[in-house]
Amino acid sequence: MSSTTLPAPGSGSEPSSTTDHSDLAALGYDQQLHRSLGKYASFAAGFSFVSILTTIFQLFGLGFSFGGPAFFLTWPLVFLGQFMVALNFAELAARYPISGAIYHWSRRMGGELVGWFAGWFMIIAQIVTASAAAIALQVVLPSIWGGFQFIGEDTALTSSSGAANAVVLGSILLVLTTTINCIGVNWMSRINSIGVTCEIVGVIALVLVFFTHAERGPQVVFDTGSAGADPGYIGAWIISGLMAAYVMVGFGSAGELAEETRNPRRVAPRTIRLALSASALGGGLMIVGALMAAPSLTDGQLATQGLPYVIDSILTSPWGKVLLIDVAIAVFICTLAIQTAASRLMFSMARDGRLPASAALAKVNSRTGTPIAPSVLIGLACVAILAVNVGNSAIFTTLSSVCIVLIYLAYMMVTVPLLIQRLKGWPHGGVQKDNDGEKLFTLGRLGLPVNIAAVLYGGLMVINLSWPRAEIFDPTGEFPLLRWAAPLTVLAVIVVGIACLPHGKAHPKPVTIGA
Repeated sequence: MSSTTLPAPGSGSEPSSTTDHSDLAALGYDQQLHRSLGKYASFAAGFSFVSILTTIFQLFGLGFSFGGPAFFLTWPLVFLGQFMVALNFAELAARYPISGAIYHWSRRMGGELVGWFAGWFMIIAQIVTASAAAIALQVVLPSIWGGFQFIGEDTALTSSSGAANAVVLGSILLVLTTTINCIGVNWMSRINSIGVTCEIVGVIALVLVFFTHAERGPQVVFDTGSAGADPGYIGAWIISGLMAAYVMVGFGSAGELAEETRNPRRVAPRTIRLALSASALGGGLMIVGALMAAPSLTDGQLATQGLPYVIDSILTSPWGKVLLIDVAIAVFICTLAIQTAASRLMFSMARDGRLPASAALAKVNSRTGTPIAPSVLIGLACVAILAVNVGNSAIFTTLSSVCIVLIYLAYMMVTVPLLIQRLKGWPHGGVQKDNDGEKLFTLGRLGLPVNIAAVLYGGLMVINLSWPRAEIFDPTGEFPLLRWAAPLTVLAVIVVGIACLPHGKAHPKPVTIGA
C-alpha cells in the first residue's frame, strides 16, 4: 500500500474552471462532466440527501417508542460521531476532488480491493436508500389528497393496498428523478436548490410552530418516559439511537459532485461539514419542539404516529396541508439527490473499468454532460427494489435498515485505511493551497485523534445497527430469520461482490507523490 499525496493545485492566477480541469487532469482524468455547481448547490446536495424533514417525519416514532423523550439525547451523540467522520471526509475531499468520492478515497488510502468494495457497498446502499425515500410519498401524498390513492382505500404502508400504491407513487417519482438526472446537472441543481430552500423554510416554520405551542419545557428531553422497564433504559436508549443513525448519513454527497463543482477543493470540504451541521441543528430543534408541543407523552400516539400526531393536534387543516406539501417536496429532492450521488459513483467506478459493462456506464452525453446509462440503470434498480414492498413491507423495512449498515461499513473503509496512512505520516508534501491561493482544509495535529474517534464510533455503530433485534428487524415475530438480516445481507453483498470483482488494476492508476 503506497502513501499518497496530491500535486499542489493552482495558486489562483488561472481562471477557476481552467485550474479545476488541470487539477482533475493531474489525477489522471479528463473533464467530461459539466462543471457548473456553486457553493449553495454543493451544500444542497448533502443537505437534501440527509433530508431531515423526510427522515425525521418517518422515524420520530421509532426513536420515541424505544427511548421515550430522552431518546433526543442520542441525537447529539450520533452527530458528534458522524462529525468526526465528516472531518476526515472533508480533509480527503480537499485533496481528491473526484466523483465517486467514497470509492476514490478508500482506493487511494487502502488500495484497489478496499476501494472496490467500498464503492460496491455504497452503490447497493444508495439504491436501496433511494427506494426507501421514494416510498415515503405514500405516507404524505394520500394525506394531501385522496386522489393519490390509486389502489384500494387503506393508505397504511403495512396494508396490501397501501404497499401496492406506494410502489406506484414511488415508481412515478423515480421516473421523474431519472429524467431530471438525464437532462443535465444544471436542471438537477436548480430543482435541488429550490427544493432545499423550501425544506429549510419548512423546518424553520415547523420549529416555530412547535415552540409557540409548547405544553412543557425543554427539560422534557431528560424524561425517560416508560422506557425504564424491561430490558432497562440503557438498552432501550441504545436502540432508540438507531433513529439518529438512520438520519445522519449522506452528508458526503458534496464529494460525489466534485467534478461538477467550481473550486471543489475549497467548496466540498466546507459543504460536507455544513450539510451535516445544519441537518443536526435543524433536526435537533424539530425533535425538541415536537416533544414540547405534543398533547400527550403517555397516550401511545406519539410512538405510533410520530410527528403527524403533533402537527394534526396544533395546526388547522390548510396549514397542515401546506406542511405536508413541503414534506412531499423534501421526499422528491431527497430521492433526486440520492440517485444523483449513486449515478456519479457508478460512473466513476465504470470509468476506472471496475464494473460490468463499464464501457457503456462510463459514457457521458456530450450535450447534457451527464452519465445517462448509470442514471437509468439506478432508476430501474430502485423500481425493482420497490416491488419487494408489495409482498411484505416488513422485508422492505428490513432492507432499508440494512442499507444503513452498508453505508457505515463503506465509511469505515475510508476511515480505517486513512488512520493507517496517518500513522505512516499522511498527509505528505507540505502545505497545499486551493485555487484561490488559500490553504487546503486540514486537521493538522488533531487528525490522528479525530480519525481514531471516527473509527471507534463507526465500529460501535455497525455493531449496534447489525445487532439481531426482533424489535427492529422482526417486530411482528412472523419472520425470525429477519433478525439476522444485517449480517446475512452484508455476507450476500460480499459474495455477489466477489463474483463481480473485476480482474486487473483500475485505470488510471492513482497518482503517488511524496512517498
